[in-house]
Amino acid sequence: MKKVVTIQSNPHQHWVGDGFHVRSIFSYNDLSKEMSPFLLMDYGGHTEFPPTKKRLGVGEHPHRGFETVTIVYDGEVEHRDSSGGGGLIRKGDVQWMTAGSGIVHEEFHGTDYAKKGGPFEMIQLWVNLPKKNKMTAPGYQAITKDVIPEFPLANGAGLVRVIAGHFNGTKGPAHTFSAVNLWDITAHFEKTVELEVPPGFTTAVFVLKGEIKFSDKNVKGGEMAILERDGQKLSFEVLENARVLLLNGEPINEPVVGYGPFVMNSEGEIRQAMIDYESGRMGHL
Repeated sequence: MKKVVTIQSNPHQHWVGDGFHVRSIFSYNDLSKEMSPFLLMDYGGHTEFPPTKKRLGVGEHPHRGFETVTIVYDGEVEHRDSSGGGGLIRKGDVQWMTAGSGIVHEEFHGTDYAKKGGPFEMIQLWVNLPKKNKMTAPGYQAITKDVIPEFPLANGAGLVRVIAGHFNGTKGPAHTFSAVNLWDITAHFEKTVELEVPPGFTTAVFVLKGEIKFSDKNVKGGEMAILERDGQKLSFEVLENARVLLLNGEPINEPVVGYGPFVMNSEGEIRQAMIDYESGRMGHL
């Protein structure tokens, strides 16, 4: 069985714009090699927003060199980008946006949701692109809840939603540029969850709520277990009904150089990204 290498967490929250109150669970600034191909994960934990007529969120901003994955657990997010992509991401939906050669986008609370207010919870994950794909054309995948396959776990342990990659012989709907498995798992109290992943891949399990136990290490809500790359099997006990996100991907063994919304392979490419954005080559909303 895979062993836990470390438990990653961050108690400090910050606002992204005025609509997303998040904790950065990890980033490429400190875990570049350990978490490759994943660059960053922001967790917007359960927040109650009152009804408002104000547009809450983050306005027009650019990206280049990677993909953003937004998973909405509660609330609604409206997205619009310079590639023509956009729409409403509802509870249970996923947005997979390829920034590639450059994109400009905005993200706000859904209009109807803002009027009513209520619970809000989401994750945004940044997934790196291999050097050969960093300048690919921008793209947008709207993955609605109804197209995400669901499978029961053995022995009634819970349920897996396959957002990307393969599980139980079925492929998730997300198109990826490198091998990535992204599984949204609901796990039941006093059950044991056993999973199999490709050997040599980065594997991490983030707990949104509840508590689980890997051998002698407990992981509770807001914490992420980073597992060793050796081995194919992982197992955890469910100490309290839990919702977890499994991240599994083939490492990209290339330099990672980032600055703000751009992640490339060299400082020269970052400077060029800044020039291209400022000159309008990444498009406009």
